[in-house]
Amino acid sequence: MTEDLGCSMGRVEQMIRYAYWNTGCKGIVVGLSGGIDSAVAAAFCCRAVGPDKVLGLSLPSLVSNPVDLKDAADLSEKLGMAHRVVSIDPMLAGFRTIPEFVETPYLLGNLMARIRMTTLYYHANRDHRIVCGTSNRSEYMLGYCTKYGDNAADLQPILHLYKTEVYLIARELGIPEQIMTKAPSAGLWEGQSDEGEIGLSYAEIDSSLRALEEHAWKTDTPTEEKVLALVRKSLHKRGPAPNILS
Repeated sequence: MTEDLGCSMGRVEQMIRYAYWNTGCKGIVVGLSGGIDSAVAAAFCCRAVGPDKVLGLSLPSLVSNPVDLKDAADLSEKLGMAHRVVSIDPMLAGFRTIPEFVETPYLLGNLMARIRMTTLYYHANRDHRIVCGTSNRSEYMLGYCTKYGDNAADLQPILHLYKTEVYLIARELGIPEQIMTKAPSAGLWEGQSDEGEIGLSYAEIDSSLRALEEHAWKTDTPTEEKVLALVRKSLHKRGPAPNILS
């Protein structure tokens, strides 16, 4: 491990411990999707406050891949943290009873993200825990998240990391290879992949974001133009709700 990487990881753990101590909570709850972002976030929490104080919740639906559930369970066992599975299908069924309910992949995906976050906060409220987020910098900057869904949390340990950096940290943390090598997916529908939905690879996204930030957000390539358009379109997701309170 390089010294810079080690220091960076140490600062993340210090931030988690500060949030944990400052709130006076009894533990942390994190949604475990079976993917790399939640795996890294959970590993950081376990290192920071101890695995006995961390609860991983997997929140599958009918379209979820069973492999992801197994990977989440195996990771929890490796880290020594508790793991539970709560299906969100009964909650989705409740929403389907709403008059004039409309179901599209977009609407259903956002609904699933918000149901999952509501479930995490229920467990946090019940057990006096705080919710650990799993958003990375790449997806945050592009707005590839659901407002008050997967971007809601009490602490965000990997929000400063580009997706490509998350992989470097994951290797240092010893995240299992099957999680490292799977295609990133939010699991919102069968066969869904993050890069396929965005239309760019994470390598392209991260390279463009770095170039844009370095050159005062002036584009130099068609890919950078596409990334900048997504950044601008999603600005509302990164700021507070408009208000006139001073």
